[in-house]
Amino acid sequence: SSPAASALLPDVAELTGRESELAALAEVAERARAGATSLVVVHGPPGAGKTALAVRAAYRLASWFADGCFFFNLRGMDVRPVHPSEVVHRMLLALGVAEKEVPGSEAERSDLYRSRLRERSTLLVLDNASDEAQVRPLLATGAGSLVVVTSRLVLGGLEAGARLGLDVLDPGESFDLLGAIAGRARVGAEPVAAARVAKLCGHLPLALRIAGNRLASRPKWTIGHLAGQLVDERRRLSALTAGDLRVRTAFEMSYRQLGEGAAVLFRRLSLAPGGDFGPDLAAVLADVDRFAAEETLEELVDMSLLDTAEVPGRYVFHDLIRVFAGERLADEEPAPAVGAARRRMVDWLLGTADAAAGFFGPDARTAPAGGLGGPEEADAWLAAETANWLGALRWAGGAGLHAEVLRVATAMHWYSDQRGRGETWAEVFTAGVAAARAVGSVRDEAVQLNFLTWTLAVLSRRHADALALHEEAWRAAVAAGDVTEQGWALHYRSVSELRTGRLEEAQVSARRAQELFRVAGFPLGEQISLSCLALVLDALERYEDSVVVHRELVDNVRSGRLAVAPVMAAEMTATLLVRTADTLVRLARWPEVLAAADDALELLRGAPAPPSLCDARYLRGLALHRLGDAAGARVELGLAAGLAGENRHGRLVAVLGALADVHDDLGDPVAAGRCRDRVAALGSADR
Repeated sequence: SSPAASALLPDVAELTGRESELAALAEVAERARAGATSLVVVHGPPGAGKTALAVRAAYRLASWFADGCFFFNLRGMDVRPVHPSEVVHRMLLALGVAEKEVPGSEAERSDLYRSRLRERSTLLVLDNASDEAQVRPLLATGAGSLVVVTSRLVLGGLEAGARLGLDVLDPGESFDLLGAIAGRARVGAEPVAAARVAKLCGHLPLALRIAGNRLASRPKWTIGHLAGQLVDERRRLSALTAGDLRVRTAFEMSYRQLGEGAAVLFRRLSLAPGGDFGPDLAAVLADVDRFAAEETLEELVDMSLLDTAEVPGRYVFHDLIRVFAGERLADEEPAPAVGAARRRMVDWLLGTADAAAGFFGPDARTAPAGGLGGPEEADAWLAAETANWLGALRWAGGAGLHAEVLRVATAMHWYSDQRGRGETWAEVFTAGVAAARAVGSVRDEAVQLNFLTWTLAVLSRRHADALALHEEAWRAAVAAGDVTEQGWALHYRSVSELRTGRLEEAQVSARRAQELFRVAGFPLGEQISLSCLALVLDALERYEDSVVVHRELVDNVRSGRLAVAPVMAAEMTATLLVRTADTLVRLARWPEVLAAADDALELLRGAPAPPSLCDARYLRGLALHRLGDAAGARVELGLAAGLAGENRHGRLVAVLGALADVHDDLGDPVAAGRCRDRVAALGSADR
């Protein structure tokens, strides 16, 4: 069919959340009116509202262009997109050229098209473009003209004066759009359900319009009922249908444009467990090399079927497009092929996680493994892929791959000591306990119970739960006849007793743990239980004794007697120096606090561990302040506050309090007040 010219589509009644984009278009139009012909490309995923934005802008701006506003649907996603020559023909008719005067050859028509537009001020909307080649012949415009092109593709080959990438709406805008269509009173009466519907729509304007229309056409439905329909991923896209509006159809139009390789990768990416992924995971799923995967990922981004994640080099699905990809996978690939792709991905994720964790701990590997060159690469991979390898671990547990789960959970222990969230490690080690029980290994059960006890005691501060779990760990270690695991069980008991103020009991448990490690011939265990004893001495206000023990511990590590890998030795020494400095603060020995903190920071530059790094900067800041360097203290405490905020460190309140005091001394009461306001807000959040 021929495109309609000089006739805009009806304006959308509700265009929520696009005021900044409309303002940007108006700004470009102002420049165009001044004589600078401009091209704007509006791109985004299917259903983002590109056409609605262009139409609204055209209605607002049409009067600025004396020679008319022209709208063409280029049908770029159709099997046969509109040919540029058809648009030229129709445009000539709209510009007043009689049919009999329209040249017969394409070249002559193009020449006439350019000459007619050269002296005119027009607004030309080219909607739904398939590619640059379709648009380029239509860009001849006169002085003071504006061309707005919408496309699902980025159209990077066009020299655009401005590009507007449409994203989904934010939750508040989504709520407003639902209310505008379904009725504000109705949405206001069920705000929680409405917010749930908006989230299940992925905040995509087309999906929200359909959901709003379904509600408007079914006045007896509750919003909660619609939310219930959308919860099931298998029904979600079918439920997002209202008359001839279908979310699935919008996605299918883009999907049909993909070549076979891109379609395969698009479908299989729906298997990725995490919210984002990189080229390596994509390569494993598609069974291609990394470079081919990267090229295809970029093709999918250009088609607006994927988006780039906030972390460079990683990619993310829109929620509804991921559901659509999963539908295509189930419908178009045989179950054995899907199962093989998933198993290949799980094996790669768990194998790489196991290899990465091996770069940490007393026996840390030094040679490259799993495609990773060393601890820094391993740390970065484990952090970036947490949601993916953790999802793979869940799937493996459900699929009965207990040995694989146990291997990864065991490997993660030393890495978890300084990195990651408590919730992550609680899940990993809970899975490890279940796997150990499934394979019938009492010793592995004791190991995993000890890991989980440590997580609850140290990371989650669930001391009562940790003490209860200690009893299970102790019984399993005794049943296995493993003296080392018995030592660990008592060590973690002493940690929980210390954290709950049962100091005399903690001292007894620490000494018993030290003795068991000695019997087992495990010097590292002796060192770790002795470090807990040093903390107990500090809590008992035996500060001089605590400093002596801490310095003995530092000497033990630096002497090499513990035979641990360099990266672990560095992190262990840094942690001990921080604890030494902490105790020295109570003795007000500020030069020694500064020296210990400096030593710790020097070590942490080579082996960054966020908790110790935050503590070292905080203690250095305190010492500098007390030694008369308030400006230096402000820098260190500011860095410590940033680290504490990023990593949810328990020291944040103390850091902010110290920073407020420094600001006071530097004559900046406003900054001091901001710090104290944050402290008050944190206190109220805790309550």
